[in-house]
Amino acid sequence: MNIAAPLSPQLLTELSAIVGESRIKTDDLSLQTWGCDYTKHFDPKPAVIVFPTSTAQVQQIVQLANTHQLAITPSGGRTGLSAGAVAANGEIVISLDKMNQVLDFFPADRMVRIQAGMVTEQLQHYAEEQGLYYPVDFASAGSSQMGGNIATNAGGIKVIKYGMTRNWVLGLTVVTGKGDILRINKGMIKNATGYALQHLFIGGEGTLGIVTEAEIKLDRQPQDLQVMVLGVPNFDAVMPILHAFQSKIDLTAFEFFGEVAMQKVLDHGHVQRPFDTECPFYVLLEFEAPYEPIMDKAMEIFEHCMEEEWVLDGVLSQSLDQVESLWRLREDISESIAPFTPYKNDISVLVTHVPAFIKDIDAIVQENYPDFEVCWFGHIGDGNLHLNILKPQDLSKDEFFAKCQVVNQHVFDTVQKYDGSISAEHGVGMTKKPYLSYTRSAEEIEYMKALKQVFDPNTVMNPGKLFDL
Repeated sequence: MNIAAPLSPQLLTELSAIVGESRIKTDDLSLQTWGCDYTKHFDPKPAVIVFPTSTAQVQQIVQLANTHQLAITPSGGRTGLSAGAVAANGEIVISLDKMNQVLDFFPADRMVRIQAGMVTEQLQHYAEEQGLYYPVDFASAGSSQMGGNIATNAGGIKVIKYGMTRNWVLGLTVVTGKGDILRINKGMIKNATGYALQHLFIGGEGTLGIVTEAEIKLDRQPQDLQVMVLGVPNFDAVMPILHAFQSKIDLTAFEFFGEVAMQKVLDHGHVQRPFDTECPFYVLLEFEAPYEPIMDKAMEIFEHCMEEEWVLDGVLSQSLDQVESLWRLREDISESIAPFTPYKNDISVLVTHVPAFIKDIDAIVQENYPDFEVCWFGHIGDGNLHLNILKPQDLSKDEFFAKCQVVNQHVFDTVQKYDGSISAEHGVGMTKKPYLSYTRSAEEIEYMKALKQVFDPNTVMNPGKLFDL
C-alpha cells in the first residue's frame, strides 16, 4: 500500500471535489495538529487533513482511498493515549470536527441521535437541557469526541455505576473499510436478529470503519451527589474501604491516587489540600444522598473506617462548589503530570485480584524505578489502575521510554498472571500493540484479523493500529 508518498495534485483535487477546497488542509501546522493524539511516542506525518460534513462524504473519501490504495486515519478530539489516532505514514486524516450536531431526540426512549464529532461535554450539556444525564465522564470530556469514545470504548470516572461507553450505544451509522454505509441496530433496546455488529465497531479503534453517527442512551439525572476524599495509610487499606461503603451505599465513583499525584495537582495552584494530614494515598468516593438516612449511613461507615485505621483523615463536601473542587484533585492529575512526559500504563484486573495485583506491581516498580517519580491513580473501584512513571529532567524522551519499555514485560507478565488487560480504557493503538498477546489469545487475534479482512479487505482503515496483518 502506498502510504508514504505525498498525494498527487490530482488526488487533492478529487478530495476537494468531495468536501470543498476549504475543507482540506495540507500546511505543516495543520498536519502536525490533526495528525497526532495526546501521546508523544510517534511523530505525526499525515499527507492531508480532510473535514467531511456528512456520512456520504466520508463514504466517498473511503471509496477514493480504496481505489488508489491509500491509508486513512480517523481523527476525533485527539485526546487518545495509545497513538490510535496518530497518522505517522502519510495517511489521509479524516477529521470529524465538522460533524458535531444533534440529529434527533427521542424523549420516550431517552435517546439522542448525534454525529460522531460531537464533543463529550456538548452531549452532557444537551442531556441536561432535556432533564437527563449522559454519565460517561473523564478529564478530557471538554475536548474528546463521541466517535473517538466509541472507537476506544472509553470508560472514565463513573464506570463503577454506569459502565463503559459500550453500555450507552444503542445504534451506529458506520462507513466500513470497503466504503459501505451500515445503519446498525437503529437505536433499539430489543433486537434479536443475529449478530450485534455495533459491538465490533465499539472498541475497534477505527480499524474496521469510521463511526459517523450514533444513537446514545441517556439516563435520569443523579440527585444530591456527595463527595468524600479520604486519606489512607497504604495500599492494603483501599479495598476494605471500598467494600465497607459498597456493602451499604450505591457508589457512583470510587477513585484512587497517591501523594505524588496530589502534590502535582497542588503545584498547579488551582485547588488546595483537602485536609492538613499528608497521606501516602487517597480515595475519592461519590454517592447520591437525596435522603438523610443515606448521609447518616455514609458517616457511620466513615467512622468505622477510622476505627479500623483504614482512614487517617477525610473530608465530606458541603456544597456544589466543594464537590467540584474535590473532584479536581483527581481529574486534574493527567494535566498536571503532562509536562513530565509520563510513561503511562493503563491496566486492569478483576476487583477481587486488586490487592494482590497492586502488591506485585508495586514490587516491580520499586525494584526497577528506584530513582523515578511514580504517580499512581485510577478507577480502582472497577479494577483499573493508571501507573505513570515521570521522566527525570536529565533523561531524553527516547532514553526514558527505552528504560520504561524494558520493564513492560514484567508489568504485563503480572497482568497476564491475573487474567487482566494491558489496556483497560485507553485502547491498544500503536503503543500497546506489541503486548496484545498478554491479554488476547493467539486464536482471538486471528479471529480479529479475519474480521478486519471482511470489513476492510484493502487495509485502508487505520493500518498499523491494534495489530499488524
